[in-house]
Amino acid sequence: KSLRVESGARRDLRSRSWRLDIKRFPARRLTEAAECSVLTSNSTATIEPAMSRWIFLVLLVLYRPLPAHAFGCDRTFAGGQAPVLLNAKLAPRTTPLCYQAYAVLASGVTRGPLWSAEHLTAQGLANARATTRDGQFHEEDQLPPDDRATLADYVRSGFDRGHMAPSGDMPDPVAQQQSFSLANIVPQAPELNRGLWEGIERGVRRLAEREGDLYVVTGPAFQGQQVQSLKGRVLVPTATWKAIYDPVARGAGAYMCPNVSRPDCTTLSIAALSRTIGLDPFPWVPNAVKRTAMQLPAPEPSRYWSTGQRGRHSQQRQGLFDWLLK
Repeated sequence: KSLRVESGARRDLRSRSWRLDIKRFPARRLTEAAECSVLTSNSTATIEPAMSRWIFLVLLVLYRPLPAHAFGCDRTFAGGQAPVLLNAKLAPRTTPLCYQAYAVLASGVTRGPLWSAEHLTAQGLANARATTRDGQFHEEDQLPPDDRATLADYVRSGFDRGHMAPSGDMPDPVAQQQSFSLANIVPQAPELNRGLWEGIERGVRRLAEREGDLYVVTGPAFQGQQVQSLKGRVLVPTATWKAIYDPVARGAGAYMCPNVSRPDCTTLSIAALSRTIGLDPFPWVPNAVKRTAMQLPAPEPSRYWSTGQRGRHSQQRQGLFDWLLK
């Protein structure tokens, strides 16, 4: 029987057209009796079922996330070194995943990311500006069912599905769609997600465009013994943070915002952030750099509402949270 696979028919193949160069396959294998029609955007190639299985494997490798230590994913980390968990309580049921434009450490305990890492460049952001924001939130089927968030978890929750690696950073439609994986999402207060947090994301993009090169790690923080959850499954962060390393200026710093309707966002050093959250976002960066907070841009005006109406941003307030340190 013929097997027809159309571009866009599967979720893993969204936002992508494929061309199959049949010249790279031995001609003798293209003439055997059993045949399979693979439809691409411009042409149809006829190949045998055995070869179709290899094609599916290739497509799955290219479109599904890979382990974060897989070839090429280290490009998202400063010095090629992934963030390090300093608090052993965070380690159970974690799964590293590598996407086209970012990497994530997913947690089966929080059912969300512990961190999402990106390497922003001026060229990548120029491509992102030309990419229409058009993605669909989806469950991450590379995670065990009990370790991943579902779309139903967020229904009527009162929280936004907040990106950690922002969709606005993604350089093409494939990366854009991958950023909508729930493995990259945490519950955020709408006022934060659409206000100061969105302004911080815009400000970081402008900094990356000016400097040409930035490493960014973003994640949630959890405070106290009683943490809210969505339907008893997805933990709601008490705060979200974004760490930045500028290899041009050799400086680093971080933002932290409480996950509330009127957030008071602050900036702090990477060393202070690490003590607060039990995670080192930049293990490769020298300690001297991590001890001093670089001057970070103020949040840009949100596209959704004025930051002045929905929260405050202050410089150099440290020790705001004691997350899982007791």
